[in-house]
Amino acid sequence: MTDWIEFAAALVAFFASHLLPARPGVRERLTGLLGRRLYFALYGTVSLLVLAWVIVAAGRAPYVELWPQTPASRWVPNFTSPIFWTLVVLGIRLPWPWTLGGQRAARFDPDRPGFAAVSRHPLLIALMLWSCAHLFPNGDLAHVILFGSFFGLSLAAIPMFDARARRALPPCEAWDAFRATSIFSLRPLLNPEWLKQNEDHLIPRLLAIVAFWAAALALHPILLGVSPLPH
Repeated sequence: MTDWIEFAAALVAFFASHLLPARPGVRERLTGLLGRRLYFALYGTVSLLVLAWVIVAAGRAPYVELWPQTPASRWVPNFTSPIFWTLVVLGIRLPWPWTLGGQRAARFDPDRPGFAAVSRHPLLIALMLWSCAHLFPNGDLAHVILFGSFFGLSLAAIPMFDARARRALPPCEAWDAFRATSIFSLRPLLNPEWLKQNEDHLIPRLLAIVAFWAAALALHPILLGVSPLPH
């Protein structure tokens, strides 16, 4: 019972650390008090610590099987991992201020949307993909709650960020901006003009994607105690 209480407390801390700063005026007051750099450094550190706690607590919770793990189910996160890292690497510092990881001070240009043409919420889509894929090989109750919570939180954040963008932009600019972006679309990858606009950034980031993917495979058994590869 104690392990379930710890898992519940970790989940509450995880949701609180993400939802409370998102409330209107809270982040502004904190950044005004601490400064932007200190605030985001503290927020990032707390977020990582709480994330580590909730993952460890899920592993300590009593094992209640909802569906069995099979070697085939482990292929799901492995097949989706390249897509996940592509979204993460290309989505960091997106020139779309109204999303997770976007450049807050950026002025969005609908004529040059960059990776926002593929997704204006790449980190949130990545989190949804990662959490959904990890449900397949983790069919015990605690991990279903854990990954289901990650999926639900990232899904709920998309309309919240879109509403912020509509409030921040004049109606005409908002329409042009949203028309230049997508929740998720592969059509820009087939557009020669878009590829030419972004070719300077693609090659180094593709190398970063491969590096992060390889590092994740190598560190997974060290940090989490289990290999991600089927066996």
